Amino acid sequence: QVLLAESGGGLVQAGGSLELSCASSGRPFSTYAMAWFRQAPGKERDFVAAINYNGETTYYADSVKGRFTIFRDNAKDTLYLRMTSLKAEDTAVYYCAAVFKGVLITREQEYEYWGQGTQVTVSS
Repeated sequence: QVLLAESGGGLVQAGGSLELSCASSGRPFSTYAMAWFRQAPGKERDFVAAINYNGETTYYADSVKGRFTIFRDNAKDTLYLRMTSLKAEDTAVYYCAAVFKGVLITREQEYEYWGQGTQVTVSS
């Protein structure tokens, strides 16, 4: 069993930055791949970024490439998402997810554990 808890969301002006965290507990953090997804009001949940078990491989949605950075600290059992140059269209609830595979995974259906989400609101 894995428990995930996101934090760091909030209200920010367009062009600003935020850093989200996802604290993990349960099975050893370094044994699973992780990702961030987001869901805007009235829309389906979308993939944002993914990272493999040791942080050496990352992948981003085109909409956030060059602006967002996913990284992890396995010593702290924590996943991060650094978001810069935020836009109004980045407004969403952001979720972290985990799956017990070493390789990077982008398909939402493959993720086994999810956090409760943290709201990010970007004002234009």
